[in-house]
Formats: sequence, structure tokens, C-alpha cells
Amino acid sequence: MRNIRLEIEYDGTNYCGWQIQRHNVPGSQGHQAKSIQEIVENTLHKILQEDVKLIGSSRTDAGVHARAQVVNFKSNSRIPLNKLHESLNSLLPEDIAVVRATNAPMDFHSRFSAKSKVYQYLILNSKHRSVFFRQRACFCRYPLDLRLMRKEAKVLLGTHDFSAFCASAGRSKNQVKTVETITFSKQGDLITITIKANGFLYNMVRNIIGTLIDIGRGRLPRNSLKRILLSRDRRLAGPTASARGLTLIKVNF
Repeated sequence: MRNIRLEIEYDGTNYCGWQIQRHNVPGSQGHQAKSIQEIVENTLHKILQEDVKLIGSSRTDAGVHARAQVVNFKSNSRIPLNKLHESLNSLLPEDIAVVRATNAPMDFHSRFSAKSKVYQYLILNSKHRSVFFRQRACFCRYPLDLRLMRKEAKVLLGTHDFSAFCASAGRSKNQVKTVETITFSKQGDLITITIKANGFLYNMVRNIIGTLIDIGRGRLPRNSLKRILLSRDRRLAGPTASARGLTLIKVNF
């Protein structure tokens, strides 16, 4: 028995997210919507000729991308890792690829062994939309005050109850998370916001970004982010930003 660890990157545009789930989508007729987990598990079954259950480090939502989704699974197969790696990439669709395959300790768990995760959000702040970034960035035609957004975001650093930024459907018993860093950068019309935390609530990053965008364009007053955070009330925060701008960058163990 081996515990195999995979590092996977994917463009989430055409998928319902990482995790296998049922969606009420037009034409689905109750069938399972296509997920990255399902695609990779089915491909592994073809190669290994055994049932595989993948454990993912992060349950990315529909349309969200990943540069380093870490997963693990137990297998009795003796296939060499380099052969497994090559076989996976030859059979997986073009928008999913295995970056690395390694043997992990038997007690390694992609979710519970993770110490922190890094997400990156891309905003195209321009008067005109872009064909090339239509699935990789959130388009915002209104001028954004990046300096103000950076200043307001500082209140999120540290350990807080992030209930105000959690979608109601994802309510868990523990709403307390620790945000280690939030960085902003701009190159041309592209704004990149990177957030590192010990964990994230459902839609937490996208709700934070949506609130920051509202602050940056003047729809919310100065110092509002602190008030929203302390309120623990999702209704006071901004809208959920588009999934297409979000990418899982790294998982630290």
C-alpha cells in the first residue's frame, strides 16, 4: 500500500468545482455535474485498474482555477511514479495537468496536514474588457483606489471571526481564521491581490474581494471594512466577486 501525493493545476472554467457534487443545471437531469475530482479519479482508475478516492487540500468552487491543488490517495499499485505521471497527463483533458507526483508518508492527509493556503485574485481594471483575460480575471470598468484598498485590508490581518465574509451555505462551527498576509500589486491594468491564511471559509476570499472592490470604487465609505468584520453580518459586506478571477496558488504543509 502506498500513499501517493499529486500536485495538480487546472483551469476551472468548464467544471463545477473540484469536488464531486450534484447541481441543478439545465439539461443535467439530476446527473452529476463534471468536477475535476471526478475526471482525475476516473483517469486513475483506467491506469491503475482500481478504485481511487482522492483527498483534496481545497474544495475550489465552480470556475475557480488552481496552480497547485495538492491531493493524495492510497493505492496498491506498484506503477513507477514517473510512469503514473506521464500516463495521467497523456489521458487528462488539456485544462487539467499533473505537475508533480511523489510518494508521501502513510499519515499524510492533503486537507488535515495543510498549515496554510495561498489564493490569488486577478482584477482587470480597465475601461474595456479583454478577450484574453475573460476567464482569468474579474473585469471592473470603474477606477479603483488601490491605495485605499490596501489600507483598509490591513484590518483583516491576524485572527478574527470572518462570519461577515462567509456564504450562508457554507456556515461551519468555527468561523475563526488567521490571515497571515494580504498583498497588492499592479501591472498595467491588472491588479493582483494575494491572501495567505491558515484556512478559508466558503466564498471567503471572493466576498472579501467584492467588498474591497466596492471600497475601491467608492461605494462603501472609508473604514467600513473594520465595521463589517466586527459585525459578523454577511449582509453588510460587498457582493461575491466572480469565480473566474480566483486561483489557488499554493498549499503549505
